[in-house]
Parts: sequence; structure tokens; C-alpha cells
Amino acid sequence: MNTATTTRPITQAELEETLGAIRIPACPAAVTEVMREADKEEPQLKVLARIIASDVGMSAMAVKLANSPMFSSGSKVKSVQQAVNRLGTANIRSVAVAVALRNTAGDLPIDMMEKFWARASTLALAAGVLARKHVGVSPEAAYTYALFQDAAIPVMMLNFPEYAAIYASAGDCGDHLIEQERERFHCDHAVVGWLLARNWGLPARIASAIRYHHDPERYILPEQELPSDALALIAVTLIAEHVITDFIEGAAPVEGRAFENAKTFLGTSEGDLDEFRDIIAHALG
Repeated sequence: MNTATTTRPITQAELEETLGAIRIPACPAAVTEVMREADKEEPQLKVLARIIASDVGMSAMAVKLANSPMFSSGSKVKSVQQAVNRLGTANIRSVAVAVALRNTAGDLPIDMMEKFWARASTLALAAGVLARKHVGVSPEAAYTYALFQDAAIPVMMLNFPEYAAIYASAGDCGDHLIEQERERFHCDHAVVGWLLARNWGLPARIASAIRYHHDPERYILPEQELPSDALALIAVTLIAEHVITDFIEGAAPVEGRAFENAKTFLGTSEGDLDEFRDIIAHALG
């Protein structure tokens, strides 16, 4: 959800209030193991494969992602080791975190969560594919960011019993949702997502992009606050979000100031959007 709304730098008092109101799930041991190995100067793919293979959910997602249009080179991956070799350390991080986050939301409404993660997965795939069309935008980082930009929404549901109803009523209107969050809970899923990303060891630029993906002033924020490579992740994901509305039933169109700013930032034309639709249609099969 990238619809713009009013945002300003969070104060220390507000951060402490958020931390006091929200219980951030602890990072699971398997994710910690993956991060520890991936952060080494020379990470061992065999070690990462062993960790991933120890979890059925991580194994299944790794193989599925490795065989997706974003990574597939024609030959089909059949083992976890092959999947890890193809995906590399950055994407294995994403696999570990994604599966762990889904597991933390086990007590939430199944239908709602299936729809939520299906949309997030589709958006991530689209962002990763479209990033290849933009010089200087990492497809792997775009995939990871798009997958987790709204990952704090299930965390909000776990903390506030009434949140699920508010989220359902907001639909795809991020502006309305984030206003309701601040009014009722004195925090929002962008800030909570930033805290979650930092606590779970996601790269700093991805955490920064999550923090500011609703900020209407993000294109003029100082580089030290929102680096240009993080801003590029927000922009390419918003373009992807616009494109995938053609392929998701009931999805609201992504448009307005935020979308126009993303097009300008990336130099995207209407002709490019038509090309992107064809690319995504093929990628989604």
C-alpha cells in the first residue's frame, strides 16, 4: 500500500510509545542462523541449505521461488541445495524471514492471511521482474522490499483485536488505513515494519524503505534519512503495484500523486507501463 499520507520524522517519545504499545515478535532461531551465516564474509551455501532444509515451509518456498520467472533459467530446481545455489544469500534471507513471519500469524483469520500473503508474493515477484528493467535497481532487493513493505500488518493484528476489521474495511486504501492506525493505536504499520525489519536483521536500505513508503515527502527527504537506492525500491514497487491491479481480482487502482512521482523518478512512460503489463502477465503465467 503506497498511497501517500502525512508523515514526519518520528520523535524519540513517539518511538518509545510505539515500542510500549506493540509487541514485536522475536526473531526465530532458524532465521537467526540464516542471518548469521549470510552475514559472513564468505557464507557457505551448503550451510544455508542445511538450515533451510530443516524447515518444511522454508524448503518449499525456496524451491518455488527458485523455479519462478524471476530466477528460473529453464532447468527445473528439484532440491533445496539447487534452490539455494540459484537464489544466493540475499534471497535466502527473504525466504527465511517470509516463512517465519507467516508462522507468527498462525492464529489470525486464515482466509485473510492467505489473501494477504498471496498479494505480497505477487507484488514481490512483479517488483523483482520490473527491477530488471531499471538500471541501478537490484531485483533481489526489490523482491525483498516488496514482500515485506506491509509485513507489520499481521503484527498489528496480533497486538490489537479490532485491527483486522479496520484493515478489512480499508481495502487497498493505504491512506485511510494509516490514518486509522494513528488515530486508534498511536502508531502505524510503516514504523512497526521498520522496527520489525531492524530486529530481524533485514538490510538497512530495506528497513528505511519500509519506514518511509507512505511518506508523501519521500522524494525530497535528505539522502542520509532515505538513501536514493531505498527510494528506488519504493518507486519500482509502486509501479509494480499499479501493474498487478490488472491481475488481482477486486484490487483498487494505484494512481494519484504518489504514482506520478514514482513514474517521474524512474522515468517511466505510458508505453513502458504497457510493456510492463505484458512482462508481468507472462511472469505470472
